[in-house]
Amino acid sequence: MHPVMAAAAALLGSAAIAAAPQAPGPAFPTFKTAADLKAACDRGLDTATAALRQLESRPADGGWLAAYDRFNGQLEDLGYPLQFLSAVHPDKPVRDASEACEQRWTEFQSSLGQNEKLFKAARELKPRDAIDRELLKTTLEGFEDAGVALPPAQRERAKALNDRIAALGLEFDRNVRDAAVQVAFTEAELKGVPEAVWKNAKRDPEGRLLLGVDYPTYHPVLQLADSTSARERIWRAKVNEGGEANLKLLAEITRLRKEYASLFGAASWADFVVRRRMAESVPKAQAFLAEVKAAVEERERRELDELRRAKAEHLGQPLDAVRMERWDVPFYTERARKARYSVDQEAFRPYFPPQESLLFCFRLIEKLMGVRYERVPGVTLWHPEAQTWRVLDAKTNKPLATLWLDLYPREGKYNHAAVWSMRSGSTAARRTPQAALVVNFDRQGLTLDELETLLHELGHAVHNNLSATRYGQQAGTSTKRDFVEAPSQMLEDWVYDKQVLKLFGEVCPNCKPVPDKMIEQAKAARDYAKGIQQSRQHLFASYDLALYSGEPRDPMALWAQMEGATPLGHVKGTMFPAGFSHIATNYSAGYYGYLWSLVVAMDMRTAFDGGKRLDPQVGRRYRDKVLGNGSQLPPAALVKEFLGRDFNSKAFFEDLKK
Repeated sequence: MHPVMAAAAALLGSAAIAAAPQAPGPAFPTFKTAADLKAACDRGLDTATAALRQLESRPADGGWLAAYDRFNGQLEDLGYPLQFLSAVHPDKPVRDASEACEQRWTEFQSSLGQNEKLFKAARELKPRDAIDRELLKTTLEGFEDAGVALPPAQRERAKALNDRIAALGLEFDRNVRDAAVQVAFTEAELKGVPEAVWKNAKRDPEGRLLLGVDYPTYHPVLQLADSTSARERIWRAKVNEGGEANLKLLAEITRLRKEYASLFGAASWADFVVRRRMAESVPKAQAFLAEVKAAVEERERRELDELRRAKAEHLGQPLDAVRMERWDVPFYTERARKARYSVDQEAFRPYFPPQESLLFCFRLIEKLMGVRYERVPGVTLWHPEAQTWRVLDAKTNKPLATLWLDLYPREGKYNHAAVWSMRSGSTAARRTPQAALVVNFDRQGLTLDELETLLHELGHAVHNNLSATRYGQQAGTSTKRDFVEAPSQMLEDWVYDKQVLKLFGEVCPNCKPVPDKMIEQAKAARDYAKGIQQSRQHLFASYDLALYSGEPRDPMALWAQMEGATPLGHVKGTMFPAGFSHIATNYSAGYYGYLWSLVVAMDMRTAFDGGKRLDPQVGRRYRDKVLGNGSQLPPAALVKEFLGRDFNSKAFFEDLKK
């Protein structure tokens, strides 16, 4: 048995091991009780501690960096699956045990980051080549940012802050995940919303339908309900998810992060974070956001004026008596798209059944990147509907990776769309990567927008699965945070290509093909309200940087001020930051990265222009140069290897003008 497999098997003990024949990497653990998970967490931390003692005693020789990487890989296998279950397990006691385990692993990692023996060994190393040099650079930066070089008292404070911030972030996410928000509606109030969205919903004692704010429910109500009151109530319920408790948590998180940054002499948490990113400095990130704002500001106003006129006409009221509200925008945008482009997102659902949509996305990656997906039956996972797939090289049939999928919403499950890189690949250690893709789709089928989301998330999984780096610490999505979204964003455009969508016929011969005209209309319509959309993204990014720059400010007061300065203003009584998990956790001072990486993504996409969307030569070059290299090279160098030139923002800003 592979050493890491052996470690994972030892960890699981009495937990059930769901092993698939020839599936690469360790199997995913399942647990009958929270006590089983806690026991596995105990054993895993004991194993990790023993492995650390061995590594500490190892001399700083030519094999140290590889040994350190293998150690980090072992930590992934011991800890990541257990921590992931807090997002997906159907039983709350197991989710709670998973979260408690994650906090213990966080404390272990914060101590590891301050390990003076390992830091001293890393400083003594002489890298063999550019790959070693890049890993050594980021390794030393990681130790330094964890506080290893601080004086003892400050080092101890840095660890305490790290642990506390992590605990607060877990509590923030738990408050959103377990809120189980429900809004009561009469059937009349849901006029315009497809019956499939609400027909099976539970009812309150008065017979009203109780709807949650999961995406398969929330979006159709917000976009299609004729009732203004219904749209407003579900919008307010969603935007207030997390509540006052999360506003207090976010305030404490921002204060503690400012204190943490000050230990290192940084002016703010944003300055501390961004110095390690592609943007390199907060002023540079802010200058980029200012450029985006200048490009979309006037367009946003024109689009909102048009939607206000549409509202006045729809309600039969004078224009000067009509005000656009935030819960109006999705509804009137959808109406305008239908009227102007004859595009109805709901009309796509019969053409895109969920499972077949997944197979379509797989087929696209197969044709483009030279791989093959194969489902592994009979595997026990965290939920009966979760799926296991293996990824193989199409030419050699060599197993490359494992992918787990969880497609449908349920109570207590993570309610957005995301990918967890569960295990990093390493060619040196013969380690195969593993990822888990989690979405919440309507069982009746996907809209085109949701198909785009699925392909985006699969892009993250592919980044993990097709990594071919020497070291696991440089694998896949280990890249800089303001680049990591680019490989996923690049693929989003493929769902608007008629030739690409014809791949549906290969995976589902009985599926009714989506008419070319619908795709042409959707392609024409996708740029509608782009100013509104990108202005909102700009606000999120600007708020994040403002919150973490300078002295700590009250998160809600700052949001009300910044949102209040936008054309639609701030809605009194709402608390969007209470559900803004990105900035409470791993995207703090980094949300601008979504726009930054979109610039890179749209430039990389130009390599597939001119009928090359399914060109296997371009796809293989992309697989090898960008995905395969992980963070062995800085992002700008990866893109230059792929494009043959430095990346630029031309495609991004030209697209904003469409």
